[in-house]
Amino acid sequence: MAEVISCDQNSAEWFRARMGIPTASEFSTVMAKGRSGAESKTRQTYLYKLAGEIITGEPMESYSNAHMERGKLMEDEARTAYEFMTDQSCERVGFIRSGRKGASPDSLVGSDGLVEIKTKLPHLLIEAMFRGEFPPEHKAQCQGQLWVAEREWLDIAIYWPGMPLFVTTATRDEAYIRELSDSVDAFNAELDRVVERVRAFGNARKEAA
Repeated sequence: MAEVISCDQNSAEWFRARMGIPTASEFSTVMAKGRSGAESKTRQTYLYKLAGEIITGEPMESYSNAHMERGKLMEDEARTAYEFMTDQSCERVGFIRSGRKGASPDSLVGSDGLVEIKTKLPHLLIEAMFRGEFPPEHKAQCQGQLWVAEREWLDIAIYWPGMPLFVTTATRDEAYIRELSDSVDAFNAELDRVVERVRAFGNARKEAA
């Protein structure tokens, strides 16, 4: 059963709510495979960061760059434009947790919808608009949000000031969600093993001393 946690995204409470569990924004990392069947370095780094959170009880350092900061500033504008375009009301949400996984949709819509807002530079927005399909690079995150939040559809709204808002809809892809679920389960099992190994290493050091 999904639990909605009321908090501001990127607040201290939000970081603590998602501590130690894989979240939708990183589901593509969880599913990543390295070259020629080797382990993905990005996936391993994420695994170790979550292990560190579990062991220390402290959230990992948040990562932010200029594009992400721009996105936060533009999100309210994009949400207003989406509401006007679709005649829908958006309900902000902090964090949704379901077992050992979580997600932070940009808004809930009605009883079974979500909105995910992306800001893209004009040339990238035009590319997405002319392609006319749900951006495949966001599939893991958005299907993951539908899975965690137990919702049926998601609108992705791609925004840049002065450009037309591009909105496209995805519905639940149950086959993909099963694959995602298997990947998250395997990741969490590996996370448990890493945490156990690190704690055993620390105990062995203490006994040796």
